[in-house]
Amino acid sequence: MIVVNDPGTWSAVYPQLLHAEWDGWTYTDTIFPFFLFLVGVSMALSFGRRRDEGADVASLFRHVAARAAAIVAVGVALNVTSFFAFHKEHLRYPGVLQRIGVCVLVGGAIFLFGGARGAAIAAAALLVGYWALLVGGPLDATGNPGARLDHAVFGAHTWKPGWDPEGLLSTLPAIATTLLGALAGERLRTGTRGRLRGLFAAGLATAAAGLAWGRVFPINKSLWTSSYALLMSGLACASLTACVWIVDVRGWKRWAAPLLWLGRNAIAAFTLSTLGAIALIAAKVAGSDGKQRSLWTAIYRTVFDRFEDPRLGSLLFALSYLALWTLVFGVLYRRRVFIKI
Repeated sequence: MIVVNDPGTWSAVYPQLLHAEWDGWTYTDTIFPFFLFLVGVSMALSFGRRRDEGADVASLFRHVAARAAAIVAVGVALNVTSFFAFHKEHLRYPGVLQRIGVCVLVGGAIFLFGGARGAAIAAAALLVGYWALLVGGPLDATGNPGARLDHAVFGAHTWKPGWDPEGLLSTLPAIATTLLGALAGERLRTGTRGRLRGLFAAGLATAAAGLAWGRVFPINKSLWTSSYALLMSGLACASLTACVWIVDVRGWKRWAAPLLWLGRNAIAAFTLSTLGAIALIAAKVAGSDGKQRSLWTAIYRTVFDRFEDPRLGSLLFALSYLALWTLVFGVLYRRRVFIKI
């Protein structure tokens, strides 16, 4: 997500590093649902280990609630920082971290108190119920039921006038994505030797079901349609099992070290890289023409804007920014510093 969020210039970006304009999906549209799916996987593994150590459900839920509140608070703080740094007219209330926090809280509660069976029933109910709420009505940006609800609750405090991709109603299928991850995590934790083959097949079947559903309920990240949730959960499940096979079964681990450095501090990496971007964009310097421009733009134009296709320089800027943060969190990992949120 650091690469997606931080191109050298938004005027020159490869299509796969942008969200789909509305219906359909790109590589960028896989990142957030994959993360939520892995949140569910992590919850299942963590809950199972802590229960084996003697923790009760009540104490686990208190931990989940505290962590969810902290994630939401960090998300709101990022929005407040952006509001003041860029002198925006309205403060945005929803956000990526806010949605993660809600999914942690609700998904964690359902899995803790309902187990795998309860999680499966809840995920199905959320996906089918969300489809029932949206089917037959307008599915444009400002006319869909979710946008109308967000306008009633948040007013002008959304990402764009009239709607927000991390709005209230579309958080329901996002919770289902988290629950499907928890089911995969439980299978990984308790399954037999053949669990990877079964999970891989289940992932492909789920993705196929999402594609099929997408014929009548379009795949759409901004609305987080049920078809999108199924497709992304299936792809995430297949990708996870492939990684488990490569790293844990085959033992090919060295290549994944940078992913481990970032993964052990995932929320911190997202938060600090966002704050770094805000600081670089907010800081102003004089260009060769005497005009003020952001430090971000000055670095891009001076160092990276050297190619006939400006998208390449823009991408190299984003990759360099990612490399910088990977190095930072590599140092933290080696020093066993893990920022818990």
